[in-house]
Amino acid sequence: MKEKWNDSPTPLMRQYQELKAKYPDTILLFRVGDFYETFGEDAIKTSRILNITLTKRSNGAAADVELAGFPYHALDNYLPKLVRAGERVAICEQLEDPKLAKKLVKRGVTEVVTPGVAFSENVLENRKNNFLASVFVQHSTAGAAFLDVSTGEFYATEGSIDQVVRWLQTFNPSEVLIPRSWRDKFTPLFGPFNLFLLEDWIFTEQFAEDTLLKQFKIYSLASYGLDKLFKAKIAAGTCLYYVQQTRTEELLHIQGVSILQESEYVWIDAFTLRNLEVLAPLHEQGRSLLDVVDKTVTPFGARLLRKWLVQPLFNKAKIEERLQIVAYLVEHPDAMEYLQQRLRSIIDIERFTGRLAVFKIQPRELLQLKHSLFLLQEIVSYVSQGEFSKVFPVEWKDLHLLFQKITLTISDEAPVQLQKGGVIKQGVHAELDELRQLLHNNKAFLEKLLQDEIRKTGITSLKLGFNNVFGYYLEVTHTHKNKVPSSWIRKQTLTQAERYVTPELQDYEARILGAEERILQLEQELYHHFLKDIQQFIPSLQHNASLLAQLDVFLSFAQLAVENKYIRPSIHEDYVLQIKGGRHPVIEMMLPPGEKYVENDIFLDNEKQQIIILTGPNMSGKSAYLRQTALIVLLAQCGSFVPAQSAHIGLVDKIFSRIGASDNISAGQSTFLVEMIETARILHNFSTRSLIILDEIGRGTATYDGISIAWAITEYLHNHPMFRPKVLFATHYHELNKLAELYPRIKNFHVQVKEMHDHIVFLRKVVPGGSEHSFGIHVAKMAGIPEKVVRRAEEILRSFEEMRDQMSTPVSALHNSPVQLSIFQLDDPLLAEIRDEIVGLDINQMTPIEAIQKLHVIQQKLTRNKKK
Repeated sequence: MKEKWNDSPTPLMRQYQELKAKYPDTILLFRVGDFYETFGEDAIKTSRILNITLTKRSNGAAADVELAGFPYHALDNYLPKLVRAGERVAICEQLEDPKLAKKLVKRGVTEVVTPGVAFSENVLENRKNNFLASVFVQHSTAGAAFLDVSTGEFYATEGSIDQVVRWLQTFNPSEVLIPRSWRDKFTPLFGPFNLFLLEDWIFTEQFAEDTLLKQFKIYSLASYGLDKLFKAKIAAGTCLYYVQQTRTEELLHIQGVSILQESEYVWIDAFTLRNLEVLAPLHEQGRSLLDVVDKTVTPFGARLLRKWLVQPLFNKAKIEERLQIVAYLVEHPDAMEYLQQRLRSIIDIERFTGRLAVFKIQPRELLQLKHSLFLLQEIVSYVSQGEFSKVFPVEWKDLHLLFQKITLTISDEAPVQLQKGGVIKQGVHAELDELRQLLHNNKAFLEKLLQDEIRKTGITSLKLGFNNVFGYYLEVTHTHKNKVPSSWIRKQTLTQAERYVTPELQDYEARILGAEERILQLEQELYHHFLKDIQQFIPSLQHNASLLAQLDVFLSFAQLAVENKYIRPSIHEDYVLQIKGGRHPVIEMMLPPGEKYVENDIFLDNEKQQIIILTGPNMSGKSAYLRQTALIVLLAQCGSFVPAQSAHIGLVDKIFSRIGASDNISAGQSTFLVEMIETARILHNFSTRSLIILDEIGRGTATYDGISIAWAITEYLHNHPMFRPKVLFATHYHELNKLAELYPRIKNFHVQVKEMHDHIVFLRKVVPGGSEHSFGIHVAKMAGIPEKVVRRAEEILRSFEEMRDQMSTPVSALHNSPVQLSIFQLDDPLLAEIRDEIVGLDINQMTPIEAIQKLHVIQQKLTRNKKK
């Protein structure tokens, strides 16, 4: 929609148009006096998002344009809403005092805030990173970069499309930059993200390299490992260029870029993170793994914990290093208490450095930093001596000089905002001290001046006053007017007296009336210079913040272990996964008081027991058993203790899961299609070190199709010529138990239940052997299904079981069968007829009554045939 601008707009609107033309893809917040105004299409969007009034403004001559605005002091309330709605916002400020402007006030854009580029605490979530991403694709590979401008964290990677997809899912960026030519091609390959299109010329190697070299002030990117990864280099350069376009300051906190190596971490895709509820629960009333294990006391520790949970390590030595630190803290609860108590009061140093780089630090924050530096020194002294220094051998940066600078420069009573004054300490600047002295000693100075003039002139009745017409004055009665010095200037004659001003009084008045304004101006200049000066400490602050974040996570793991009786896992480079007395870390926390979680064992390897087929009724605990196995492995390779009696963890390189139904109706995908897409990803990417958990594969389609697919998938995982992944397969298809008779590394297990007359009790214990019943009717009865329906279901079940007994295929016929698995051996023409009749049914369109009626017809046919 074209804006309704008039050919002859007002000077103000012409100024707006010129700025809007420079930032066409943003909502331009245009400062006019005490308000931020938006116009035209921007106003329509802003009004809708913020739910504020939409009006109209005259644009010159007979034209008008939509208008929506809000008070400037409400920016922190409204800006986050615009950004979270996915909008890019350009903030246009008045660059001069309107009182001093001779014509139109000079204005300019001082900041652009986007979903991926934000510094404000009101826009950001303090316990989550906010990443901007950039992706560059060429042929079948891609480069990607991830930058959190609020902390300076910067990563780049290069690899296959699937690898970049996984990194995108792991970092979950708020905004993704892509070439304009990829507008329609990106989402089908990489999935739905909040995209922003840039011109294709920006995604060039030389432009990216120049941008990076200039930022890092180096001559070669070899030291960062980017010299030969040209796609990663292009993505990183594009990220940096985009951020630079949003700010006028030099982004000193972005010090370098780290290369993400796929081989260093466990592969966990978005489906698995969701299915295992690692970061967020699947249901509103549920809890995630993060909810349970997060005992961190700092925002930067919380952000690091999130990263560790989605990027477990695939390196035995590094895992052992983390476990050793946690073990020390578990054994020294006094150390835990001492360190957590101090960490709890430390500000978010990581994000402080980001705001410091763009001069967004308020005075009170400097006092908070000063206190944090004091606590930091206590922590450093504590962890740098004794046994702990051996398990956590790190090098801390000395920040004593920064502490001194803040102490000597910033007032101990500094206000929250600079404009309030009183920020710079006494003794820092001579003129500032003199002006403050002048302001604070106003009465004393005037009294001294009056007494001096009385002594000089001998006018004992001399008075000093003030009015708004000519300021300070000396009042002399007519009796003494002959004593007035010639240097005094008469200003007013009254009935009984005359009023005069003196050069000294005029000078003092000029100084005192301008003192407040000059004090504020001086303080702003001195404060800006101070922030510029302490920017030199940004790298040291970032370094120490990183170490504090690690310490916070280790303390979190230790507290978790102590509170919930977790044990140290044993990490190995073999292919064995053996857990004794394992528990689900989340479910055990949600049990009613007094109820104990039923522990279970598991053993998987690639020689004897590679695949477990797990059967049992709904609600018996199959899914919990699968999830707890994966979560124990995940926690162990993060460096955490685990909920078990013992855990032998042979390093896992990838964790895959396919659990439960996950319709994506809005995208036109059925449960079964989503299930098959997720399963296909697993079958294309597993290795011998992979852990795969599958729950009800094939359930989203017709029963016999589902059994056939589940059977074929299990065979594929067992018979793969190169890899033997460890697999846990929970299913309602009891027919799959027959696979254990055919293949040596497939074993059957089931969840125990106890039948008590007409009901069952879930024992939740996993034991060897397959289950013959799903107990679905029992579960339906427990759920409150009417008794009449339950009895009829039991009758129908008996009929199906009789049919199955008569028509089941011998196990030997299934082994290495070249055709799809068949459940019936159809030598009988009647059975063949019934089969064709069943196959021809559209089950999805049948009501339960129609299904029962059809079953009754089939039963009558079989009964008549039996009598013959």
